[in-house]
Formats: sequence, C-alpha cells, structure tokens
Amino acid sequence: MAADIYARIRSNPSFHRFVKRRNRYAALMTALGAIAYYGFILLVAYDKDFLARKLMPGMVTSLGIPLGVGVIVFTIAITWIYVRRANGEFDAINAQIIEEARK
Repeated sequence: MAADIYARIRSNPSFHRFVKRRNRYAALMTALGAIAYYGFILLVAYDKDFLARKLMPGMVTSLGIPLGVGVIVFTIAITWIYVRRANGEFDAINAQIIEEARK
C-alpha cells in the first residue's frame, strides 16, 4: 500500500510543482546566507581598513563588530523566515498532496 501511495505522489503534477517551488526557495535562502557570510569574510580578507573604521570619533568599536553581528542576526532571521514558511505553507501543501494520494 505504501508503494502505491508513493507512486501516486510521484505522478502528481502538484507534487512536482511543490518540490520545484520548495527547492527554489531553499536555494534562494541559502544564497542569501552565503552572500552575507562570504561577503563579510571577503571584507575581512581584502578590506581591513574599511572594517577598522571607528563608528564615531572617540569610540573604541570599529565597523567590523556591528557588521559581524549583523551577519549573525541576518542568518538567524532568514533561518526563522524559512522555518516559518516550511512549517506553515510547505507542510500544508505536503499534507494536501499526501491526502490526495491516499484517496
């Protein structure tokens, strides 16, 4: 019975649209995270003077500290956005496709 349901799911055009959509979204979120992370690393490697600038005259904190924290906060935010969409929209579509296959 499980093999029959699996075959119906695999032949369902909605399933293929769902997988394509979910994979595209995951790739976008991965690319955003990679751009933020590698962009910061490239700044560290090639533009140390930019990161060493003080936020304001007389301050000890340089621009690199808030940018580094920003990368961390950004990756946490996009992870939260992805999980929220996956647990809401994607899970609902997944359940609907499985229900259709069981009929």
